[in-house]
Amino acid sequence: MSTTVLPSFETAKKLGLLPEEYDRIVDILGRKPNFTELSIFSVMWSEHCSYKNSIVWLKTLPKESPRMLAKAGEENAGLVDVGQGLAIAFKIESHNHPSALEPYQGAATGVGGINRDIFTMGARPVAQLNSLRFGLPDKERNQFLIKGVVKGIGDYGNAFGIPTVGGEVFFDECYNTNPLVNAFSAGVVKIGNTAKATSYGVGNPVYIVGSRTGKDGIHGATFASEDITEKSNEKLPAVQVGDPFAEKLLLEATLDVIASGAVIGIQDMGAAGIICSTSEMSAKGEHGMDIWLDKVPTRQPNMKPFEILLSESQERMLIVVDKGREEEVLAIFDKWDLPCACIGVVTDTRRLHFYMDGELEADVPADDLVLGGGAPVYHREWKEPAYYAENQKFDPAAIPQPDYPAVARHLLQHPNLASKKWVSRQYDSMVGTANVSASEPSDAAVVLIKDAKDMAMVLTVDCNSRYVHADPEKGCAIAVAEAARNIVCSGGEPVAITNCLNFGNPYNPEVYWQFVHSIKGMKTACEAFQTPVTGGNVSFYNQSGYDGPVFPTPTIGMLGLMEGLYKTTTIPFKKAGHKLALLGPMTDDIACSEYLYSYCGVKSSPAPSFEMEKELATQKLVKKLIKQGIPASCHDLSDGGLFHALAECSLLSGLGFEVCSTEGIRKDAFWFGEGQSRVLISYAPEYEVRVVELAKEKGVDFLPLGLVTETKQLRTDGQEWLSWDEAKELNENGLSRFLEN
Repeated sequence: MSTTVLPSFETAKKLGLLPEEYDRIVDILGRKPNFTELSIFSVMWSEHCSYKNSIVWLKTLPKESPRMLAKAGEENAGLVDVGQGLAIAFKIESHNHPSALEPYQGAATGVGGINRDIFTMGARPVAQLNSLRFGLPDKERNQFLIKGVVKGIGDYGNAFGIPTVGGEVFFDECYNTNPLVNAFSAGVVKIGNTAKATSYGVGNPVYIVGSRTGKDGIHGATFASEDITEKSNEKLPAVQVGDPFAEKLLLEATLDVIASGAVIGIQDMGAAGIICSTSEMSAKGEHGMDIWLDKVPTRQPNMKPFEILLSESQERMLIVVDKGREEEVLAIFDKWDLPCACIGVVTDTRRLHFYMDGELEADVPADDLVLGGGAPVYHREWKEPAYYAENQKFDPAAIPQPDYPAVARHLLQHPNLASKKWVSRQYDSMVGTANVSASEPSDAAVVLIKDAKDMAMVLTVDCNSRYVHADPEKGCAIAVAEAARNIVCSGGEPVAITNCLNFGNPYNPEVYWQFVHSIKGMKTACEAFQTPVTGGNVSFYNQSGYDGPVFPTPTIGMLGLMEGLYKTTTIPFKKAGHKLALLGPMTDDIACSEYLYSYCGVKSSPAPSFEMEKELATQKLVKKLIKQGIPASCHDLSDGGLFHALAECSLLSGLGFEVCSTEGIRKDAFWFGEGQSRVLISYAPEYEVRVVELAKEKGVDFLPLGLVTETKQLRTDGQEWLSWDEAKELNENGLSRFLEN
């Protein structure tokens, strides 16, 4: 192995390694690393791959459940037993930094990557969701980012043939430089037909299959582990390029080869490419590999060893095949017209040897590269930010009663609350014919499990990052609770979560405080709802030198189950004359609401009121009501408060409402406050007594509001703040007015 001109620590520093990490590499190898080896450690020890600054806290999250078929982080995605011999694989991941630089390809390859995580396990993807955060949409650059990200998601997902069934879009100036693009996918597999990301069996051949390896995405994992700066555009090669048609072929071929039984182990090549797949599979299987880099099919001539190893070219898999079944495997990939090349062999050395034209280019121990092995683990300092104490000083009495029609108009057309049709109409939500909620929306997406009898998965992604910023522990607990509430209001039962944890620089003690307390809140909530964490993604360094860190955004992707599709409960009102009622605590609270933040201009306030016991009680009541077939419609109260929830139900149905506020609560809090644990239902009058009885039985506040009306009027306290037609126009065009130009 050539050791001429070995790199110095200055080179290691440029690759993102700390002085102590460089010294540790020297100790592990017993010598100074060459450039290829140094590049290997730099990507594998990046935050994106090793979770070195987060794993100590991630380990505190609940991960056990009778339904769990794979431990968190053990496989490419979470795997949950849903009964009838079936399992659901699901996961959420970020593609933030690439999307900030090249929004179309950054978002597109995020979609491709998360779907590969699902079908690499042998599951066929059936549903996609996404959580998107952008800066203010009146800014030209943000419009460019929004349009590029949405088109990238739509083009890739539509061509790949998997429906996008839901998601969320949120705007705030904190995301002006660093948008967040979190992609979620779920798939179905028969229990026993799954594949594992492992490698063992001396002499078993190692194959690379799929697209040729190019120079796109090199050091992408390292790039995802640093702040966005003015020089970040120079790192466009770190952004991958996607090909959804190649991914579709890869999907079908992968499922075929897994079904053949000839596969020992298989892993998607995402972050860090070949080096990540070879090291993680080898470490897990307690074996090693000899890899011949000159046998890797490449798109460009004369690629260097480190470029081949670190490339994040998309639509590729690494497969370890049972020796003697090579021809069978090659025939499958030939059928699907996919390149497949033998690039190595499994060894018993527990080391990775990478060769180029017969010369050894790198010799590294597999276990020392990976999370749970030799990768560094840090306990970072944290401290409470000064703004947290300032939030607690908020006095709602200082806020005068507003012009209510003006507030209603403001909220209906605010980009955070306005219709997201401009986004959703670019996504195919119907392909595959499994989306039950496509024609009439529920709080969560309801997707039929076709191989099961009368069963659906219920999916949602949720996080109000403004709440988390105001109070990370309470705000993150609210994110989990709202996800569960959305599933329950749709007729499902929460089962498990995956998370995408988007934060600023972990070396900033105030950012790390946000992270630590978010994890604490998530732990508390997941334990309360009995929804273990199946895995996910940590995305630090979402900040810039001039805008600072984004709001802490721990996005929750939750899986629920619905046994009996008759339980599906939707948002729109159904019939004039139906009664309206509010279930849950009657909170006198405007803190952290969209009304307070964007209409009143008050940026500093605590998170909204939330008590776990009351949340659990409300959800138990809603489950009971739905089980008995009582609610005609059901909608949780969240962003925008009660008035906005009523308006959404009305605008989706073409029916109006006549409602009244109650005494003892300030009027703006009643209509626009965002106190948690509340649900709006409509029901036939004959159910009134039963609803009251059940609410009393569960210890949940019940407030009659009024009636659904035939006339298209939005009447509150005897007044019509604005016409139904005006509300419709404002809501439908609130976002598109910035983007349709």
